[in-house]
Amino acid sequence: MRALPEAIENHALEGVLALRWPDGSVLRWTHGELRAACPCAECRARRRAGLAVGAAAGLRIAAIEAVGAYALNLAFDDGHGRGIFPFSMLARSD
Repeated sequence: MRALPEAIENHALEGVLALRWPDGSVLRWTHGELRAACPCAECRARRRAGLAVGAAAGLRIAAIEAVGAYALNLAFDDGHGRGIFPFSMLARSD
């Protein structure tokens, strides 16, 4: 893991969340990618059942809250706000 991000920038107009890591790398996630990858129990159950967790075109992050020093809770403008995204997940570039 890359430790904690040095900066978290929500580029709302572009629909991109950018995280800058101590090694200088910047990982960019679209809001749609994040919504589709939501790790909450409901979304994991949908994926296990073979159902997609979709994101409408134009979906945006409505709120970002830190969860301790290990994750972000992202709320989306489609009303979904239960996803806690660990920094270890957000640091992956695959």
